[in-house]
Amino acid sequence: MTTATPQAVNARLTHAAIFLVVTLEPQARTQAAVRELCGELAGLVRGTGFRVPDGELSCVMGIGSNAWDAIFGEPRPARLHPFREIRGVHHAPATPGDLLFHIRAARMDLCFDLTTRIMARLEGIVATADAVQGFKYFDERDLLGFVDGTENPQGQDSIDATLIGEEDAGFAGGSYVIVQKYLHDLDGWDAIPVEQQERIIGRRKLSDEELDDAEKPSYAHNVLTSIEENGEELEIRRHNMPFGDPGKGEFGTYFIGYARSPARIERMLENMFVGDPPGNYDRLLDVSRAVTGSLFFVPSAIFLETAAEQAGADASLPAGTDTIESQPRPSSPDGSLRIGSLKKEAPQ
Repeated sequence: MTTATPQAVNARLTHAAIFLVVTLEPQARTQAAVRELCGELAGLVRGTGFRVPDGELSCVMGIGSNAWDAIFGEPRPARLHPFREIRGVHHAPATPGDLLFHIRAARMDLCFDLTTRIMARLEGIVATADAVQGFKYFDERDLLGFVDGTENPQGQDSIDATLIGEEDAGFAGGSYVIVQKYLHDLDGWDAIPVEQQERIIGRRKLSDEELDDAEKPSYAHNVLTSIEENGEELEIRRHNMPFGDPGKGEFGTYFIGYARSPARIERMLENMFVGDPPGNYDRLLDVSRAVTGSLFFVPSAIFLETAAEQAGADASLPAGTDTIESQPRPSSPDGSLRIGSLKKEAPQ
């Protein structure tokens, strides 16, 4: 177990959130500006949150693989790499993302104000790749009507699942996060009988009770996303939230999963999109389409606080690297699932 102070990876689910992904422009001042923001971020959170003491404001900052090389250089987190596109029965695209800001609070105005302050610090050096406002929907349900987050680990189990330890000691207290925006075909979903919806998810829709093994098909969502290694379940922590715009007919779930190794989440996605065995894919994807996909490393809070001070001292950039090359830029996504188990989160 690490003693390094982590970012708010394990903060509890709140009523509101903003998921902001940006790409960095190739400018000479980019490295300095990002490092300065790293050092200022904790103060920005305090300065915004003090006006509402019970507002539960937090922000997690993640850094993409290419951005890490250009801003921090060596050493780099052992398992950091660009998000890997998956082409199976369905498609999980890889989309641009250099920095992630996962902003949570009890109220959207707090999220909005902090997002505004962050973007002001990055004015002129970033472009917004995606910005989604998430909200709590009744009793932790998604827009498909099922409780989301049921199997999230709690307490020490959550810490063990999300925070890097001695396996990469130089980055202890850090984490990895994968984000995906899924759009739902609600008309198609509502046309499926509830009994079959429950078989697809692996849980009862009203009570949130898990189906008996005898009732649960091998393609059930909570079967394909349950990962074991040497008899031990490899857990992740999800902070999924619904989002939508009824005026545009857009309804979705923003998936965000934290883990001490991205391989855990990648195996879940492979099972979902390709199938386990291949072809036995997650039927939820027949009505839920992934339109974004990015992977980030989440440094410890101490790393962020000292990033500005260490600029020029510890940063050893690769030869000739003075601009940011974001992940490959496919056509702009036009839309926003739930992955992992579905269970109500208890406050920590």
